[in-house]
Amino acid sequence: MMSRSYTNLLDLASGNFPVMGQPREKKRLPRVMTVPGVISELDDDHANSVTSDAPSSAIQDRIIIVANQLPVKAKRRPDNKGWSFSWDDDSLLLQLKDGLPEEMEVLYVGSLKVDVDPIEQDDVSQLLLDKFKCVPAFLPPDILTKFYHGFCKQHLWPLFHYMLPFSANHGGRFDRSLWEAYVAANKIFSQRVIEVINPEDDYIWIHDYHLMVLPTFLRRRFNRLRMGFFLHIPFPSSEIYRTLPVREEILKALLNSDLIGFHTFDYARHFLSCCSRMLGLEYQSKRGYIGLEYYGRTIGIKIMPAGIHMGQIRSVLSLADKEWRVAELKQQFEGKTVLLGVDDMDVFKGINMKLLAMEQMLKQHPKWQGRAVLVQITNPARGRGKDLEEIQAEIQESCKRINENFGQPGYEPIVLIDRPVSLCERFAYYTIAECAVVTAVRDGMNLTPYEYIVCRQGVSESESSSESNGPMKSMLVVSEFIGCSPSLSGAIRVNPWNIESTAEAMNEAISMADGEKQLRHEKHYRYVSSHDVAFWSRSFFQDMERTCKDHFRRRCWGIGLSFGFRVVALDPNFRKLSIDHTVSVYLRSKNRAILLDYDGTVMPQTSHNKTPSAEVISIVNSLSNDTKNTVFVVSGRGRESLSKWFSPCKKLGIAAEHGYFMRWSANDEWEICGQNSEFGWKQIAEPVMKLYTEATDGSNIETKESALVWHHRDADLGFGSSQAKEMLDHLESVLANEPVSVKSGQYIVEVKPQGVSKGVVAEKIFTAMTEKGKQADFVLCIGDDRSDEEMFEIISGAISSGVLSSNTSVFACTVGQKPSKAKYYLDDPAEVINMLKALAEASDPDSLSDTGSESSI
Repeated sequence: MMSRSYTNLLDLASGNFPVMGQPREKKRLPRVMTVPGVISELDDDHANSVTSDAPSSAIQDRIIIVANQLPVKAKRRPDNKGWSFSWDDDSLLLQLKDGLPEEMEVLYVGSLKVDVDPIEQDDVSQLLLDKFKCVPAFLPPDILTKFYHGFCKQHLWPLFHYMLPFSANHGGRFDRSLWEAYVAANKIFSQRVIEVINPEDDYIWIHDYHLMVLPTFLRRRFNRLRMGFFLHIPFPSSEIYRTLPVREEILKALLNSDLIGFHTFDYARHFLSCCSRMLGLEYQSKRGYIGLEYYGRTIGIKIMPAGIHMGQIRSVLSLADKEWRVAELKQQFEGKTVLLGVDDMDVFKGINMKLLAMEQMLKQHPKWQGRAVLVQITNPARGRGKDLEEIQAEIQESCKRINENFGQPGYEPIVLIDRPVSLCERFAYYTIAECAVVTAVRDGMNLTPYEYIVCRQGVSESESSSESNGPMKSMLVVSEFIGCSPSLSGAIRVNPWNIESTAEAMNEAISMADGEKQLRHEKHYRYVSSHDVAFWSRSFFQDMERTCKDHFRRRCWGIGLSFGFRVVALDPNFRKLSIDHTVSVYLRSKNRAILLDYDGTVMPQTSHNKTPSAEVISIVNSLSNDTKNTVFVVSGRGRESLSKWFSPCKKLGIAAEHGYFMRWSANDEWEICGQNSEFGWKQIAEPVMKLYTEATDGSNIETKESALVWHHRDADLGFGSSQAKEMLDHLESVLANEPVSVKSGQYIVEVKPQGVSKGVVAEKIFTAMTEKGKQADFVLCIGDDRSDEEMFEIISGAISSGVLSSNTSVFACTVGQKPSKAKYYLDDPAEVINMLKALAEASDPDSLSDTGSESSI
């Protein structure tokens, strides 16, 4: 049956997010509202985004946890009339509540593991909301299959575990219809969140790779929503991730979160590398926190491995059933040394390599034949497919061969338990095992070692897990490619692909002296018991609070279409420069200072021909010929090219090379504004720059009269950035006694004389005008990059120092909506030209001078 929330996949294919369908006839889930009006179905009009600062109606904060599946179990009633629900105590989502504030209400949004008939869905929704505070997302069967078994399991899961689809039979080719189903499913989840959300007071915590585009749907609707995302699987290196056809869509969607969490630094590093290489974003570390700047928002990057639920494990350990089972197992394996593997049936868990390592150990160390037993518990597979069938057959064949070759009457070296195993039975096996072996080739976290350690510790300090009244001890052999590996410093880490070294590690683990085993166990237990699931969730939530603390103090705009959507967060005083208002003030003023950057301001950065157009020349000429105006082009470019390009503009002032050279008009001589005109330092700096240029493909040196600039825009992003940092340190060291400053910028490292900056230029111009009795009452300063920020900063200082009057109308304007010391912005160079054109047309004809008259100052 077709669901009422079915989405038009053809619209999704074109990148549109249509309304998912007609509203339900009965909508029994309450919507909490903090602003007046009617909340309509989610649509694409971001003008409808809720950005009101209306006071909250909620008494306390609430967190909405969104995941693919709800932490509840569902069963049909025996009479087949309705459903029976209970909490899933094994669910991480349920366990993480322990780390959240005690008074905080927790609401869950997710799907159920069972199919619920559409006729029953409203009743089930109401029951789950009332009794469990759960909001189910019902996915139509066709979308569910393509979403979960298709895009999630065929594309994302293999790729994020480093499996590339080299052939149609290996991993599967990218199928756009599966991506469309993934988008559709995420939108259905977003609708369920929107039905119950209080955007001014709720926190949203989204979990795992099934819902990576959900942040965009929610951010489109609520610009200031406080939202975190945690990825529970590996994030692959950029070389792997870049093969995904929808790579940028997913990255940009994740960046609509406020905090993004990963289990290990490696995963976070790979994500940041992708953001850098594909989106040009750079991250900064400040006071121990990693932040990623994205359109005025700082997105926090959280690195914190998840833990286990200590209370649950201790309660199971104290059960009589577990004790009986332990006694049975001790009797079954009496006189044997048990190594234990507990893994999902998955192509990435390396189960067969573990079996081969066990076989190798028995060959290399015959003393273990008849004594060592590997018990391998394989949990049921979560996915399906040809690869899974092949690995299952391979495991069965290996077990049979090893047992035939090394088995003896009453002894089998491999005990394969290929059935569902209860928590109680699993913990019993942990308790009697001398060593746990985890050889996954890639795994997001893997909590098996943590569980094993706690089970070996037992319920109380006086209890021994494996020997009566003996010391607590345990040993671990773990793959270096799993998320828990960095936190287990006492484990023997192995490359699971190396069968021989894994076999030696297993031998070392069970041969080690008891005292050493005890020391390693104690170290591990201290960490695992203190870094439990509550510690993990508490830490993540505290970081989310910190990252979102300024949300309601900033002005936000939602811009962009489809997955290009993002929120620009700016200071409340930062606004777009109004042409009409600026022209009005311009006409009332008598002494005007107009300072213009060139590249990126009046000339687009993307333009290959940097020569100004006839329109630009005409506008600049009109403005500079007005006797009320002092107009300057302030640029990092050399004086030769600037004077040549603007030769028709006789009254125009030019500050070249960031102000080292300066002239007030074409008839004036160039002034040197630096503190020193000696350039002996170039003989020191240039050989250093050449050294890095030769070693960095795609880099080059630009030689200016007063400066040397090393460009690495065309070099490899990561390597160029690394070389730039190294060069900066190198140059600062060798030029420590020279009168120069070494600065890094966007894809550049520049060495220039001290005391030279665009800010100094602005100060000189304002001071000279004041000394001539023409103190500026109108200032327009426009620029687009880091060097222009120095001008914006000087302007505010000039007012406080008296160089500019407190009545001066100041229009400091940056190009593009971004964080800036300027209070205004224009979107692009085209808008800058329109603004200047309007000012030129508004100039009083009577005030225009002949091009040949003397300069205004």
